Amino acid sequence: MIIEAKRIDQQSIKNLASGKVHAVRIKNYLSRELSRKLAEKIVTPGYDHYINAPSIGRIGMAFYEAENKPELLETYFSQARSHVDDLRHRCLPYASPIDKFRCEIDEAWPAGAHLESLYGKKMYVGLSRVVEPGVYFLAHHDILEKDAPDSYRARSLKAQFACNVYIDMPDEGGELEVWEKEIDPAGFDEMRGSSYGISPELLGRPALRLKPEIGELILFNSKKMHAVAPSINGHRLSVSCFVGYRGDHEPLTFWS
Repeated sequence: MIIEAKRIDQQSIKNLASGKVHAVRIKNYLSRELSRKLAEKIVTPGYDHYINAPSIGRIGMAFYEAENKPELLETYFSQARSHVDDLRHRCLPYASPIDKFRCEIDEAWPAGAHLESLYGKKMYVGLSRVVEPGVYFLAHHDILEKDAPDSYRARSLKAQFACNVYIDMPDEGGELEVWEKEIDPAGFDEMRGSSYGISPELLGRPALRLKPEIGELILFNSKKMHAVAPSINGHRLSVSCFVGYRGDHEPLTFWS
């Protein structure tokens, strides 16, 4: 269910898309020393919290937060470029981990990879997420078609992966949990009620429970239910995006 790779490669992406594996791990994607330096640079200027998941910290705005509301969609697209620039500025004099990922996945995939566009507008990529100590990031799924139901681009996706580069991890806690069973959007919305997610206890034992290492990159199927266990003694910082797959001969796309 998990494979370890030395770098991003075509076969790993195909294995994820076909469902042969649920996750791909690339350890030491960034060195531990570089990760520590980036953690301080990224977090020190401060961060906000999700509009619709206020217990979770973030730098940038996730497309999920717009909830298909015109005013929030306008905010998302109008700020997309500035949010990309902000992460680059925070990382200086080092490269943004997402810029590194964007180059490498483009090089690895024969048809290339590029920034996703919706409604004729470029999307944002490079969300930083901060899970504070004691916070359980509830079980949820990420499906672009659900967030943009009137978009052909979103509906044309055959698979969607989450990509996380782990910049800082607590000594205890912060495990990534992934469940085998997928829940359709309507069923998930019924279960979660007014919350952004559901209690992991309702899903039983996860199929995967991974403790990411500092500097590691993990790709996994974002349509499967996933959660993050509470950190015991420190923040959990990752830089993330999604990767969209439309077939072996189509370009990959990425967004946050």
